[in-house]
Amino acid sequence: MLPLRARTVAFIAALVISSAQARSEPVAAPPHIEPFSFATVEHMAQQRSMQPYRDRSAPLPQRLAKLSYDAFRDIRFKPAAALWHDQALFEVQFFHRGFSFARQVNINEVNAAGTSRPIVYNPAFFTFGKLTAMTAKELPARTGFAGFRVHYPLHTPLYKDELAVFLGASYFKVLGRRQGYGLSARGLAVNTATVGGEEFPSFTDFWLVRPLAQQRSLTIYALLDSESVTGAYRFDIHPGSMTQVEITSEIYPRNDIEKIGIAPLTSMFLFGEDHSGRHFDDFRPEVHDSDGLMAETGKAEWLWRPLSNPRELRVSRLIDHNPRGFGLIQRDRNFDHYQDAESRFQARPSYWIEPHGDWGDGGVELVEIPSDEETNDNIVAYWVPNAPVKAHQVLKYSYLLSAYSESPLWPPAGKVIATRTGSATLGAGTSHGRRRFVIDFAGGPLGDLNPSQSVTAQVTASHGQIDNVTVERILETGAWRVAFRYTPDGNRPADLHCFLMLYGESLSETWTYLWNL
Repeated sequence: MLPLRARTVAFIAALVISSAQARSEPVAAPPHIEPFSFATVEHMAQQRSMQPYRDRSAPLPQRLAKLSYDAFRDIRFKPAAALWHDQALFEVQFFHRGFSFARQVNINEVNAAGTSRPIVYNPAFFTFGKLTAMTAKELPARTGFAGFRVHYPLHTPLYKDELAVFLGASYFKVLGRRQGYGLSARGLAVNTATVGGEEFPSFTDFWLVRPLAQQRSLTIYALLDSESVTGAYRFDIHPGSMTQVEITSEIYPRNDIEKIGIAPLTSMFLFGEDHSGRHFDDFRPEVHDSDGLMAETGKAEWLWRPLSNPRELRVSRLIDHNPRGFGLIQRDRNFDHYQDAESRFQARPSYWIEPHGDWGDGGVELVEIPSDEETNDNIVAYWVPNAPVKAHQVLKYSYLLSAYSESPLWPPAGKVIATRTGSATLGAGTSHGRRRFVIDFAGGPLGDLNPSQSVTAQVTASHGQIDNVTVERILETGAWRVAFRYTPDGNRPADLHCFLMLYGESLSETWTYLWNL
């Protein structure tokens, strides 16, 4: 079973603490006279991939390693010490090492002339709360940073909100307006859900390009490293109601890799409106950062797969060629469906990935991990290329990540707004495993249709039998509801599909569901 990765969502949102790492072992840049650029990072990553992997992080002082969660939260970055403080729209604060954030990250600034300089760790950047005895003399100069967060006047010019966080392995988060931290993105996924176990590459080095005073975009370079792979990354961040990040990556495998995941997204799903699976004694109707996987295939078909918290590990893949997009989506924006005034799940962002160029044959893989705690990220989605990954080949992927709340673009037609299922047998009769499915669709052209229109549902199953299909307009909500009965074929898992049609024309995305006992 996959290890559950402890989530840092609520943690990061609560942190006023900052940590960032001083340089442990500077990466030796190749001798050249050209200004620092993405090509510089590509060269470093390629050179490092030709050498055996070694952990370059300085050891974490024991006192920091043994900190409790609350004690670590007491370490706070001083806003006045932020990089570019009062000099640009963007400012950068740093995270201190400690607690579970042991790895040291090297952080540099690149100025307008293309010259790179290290950001040197200084304990004077931080206040240590109750750890008053922790003085500069007790912390070695190489204590360093664990990561950083970017601030920007997202809502008002009077205050610079948190815009992005890079903290832990290759994890990062971005926010648009009126959004709160939820799911995460990652630089790369390696051997997720494989027998040999997952490998977690880390961003070991960052270069922050100094912006002009009124510049409204920020460029960050990063170097990724792990036992099996190195990589060069460029992030161009564009803040707004929908914050977008242009991501360019060049990946250099040290070894053959069984499975590589491109543009990975990680989220949490504990339970939703369909309570037919695992049950929780909780006052809240729903608890999740994302409620579905959405994809636009290379043939322009829109797919929606509702997330689940399974009893056993589930791995499924949507086979495709040159995908147009995919993402983990928080579609339900109704506070009444969560009733959590602190977590505000209705404000968690959706992340949508738009590939640039041709990604070839492969599939969007969804990993759903059993979980009993909302502090665990138990959902992972990424693109898996069909072609084997061989040592010392070069893989190039670029894509646009959009952090949004709602958009009429994704999807442009009707969309699934709820999935419910239960026993298809009333009373004490024997069900023989029969299930009743109820799916609500709304949006796109569906809202303009009169209830008397001859809307039909196309429902199929890879195994088993579909019958008792009905379609009706729900007057109370305006949604179009499809209900049907599914009789399984023994214990065989089955892919179920459903979409709405009118006079032979599709009106909605395709609901897709993986059924098993």
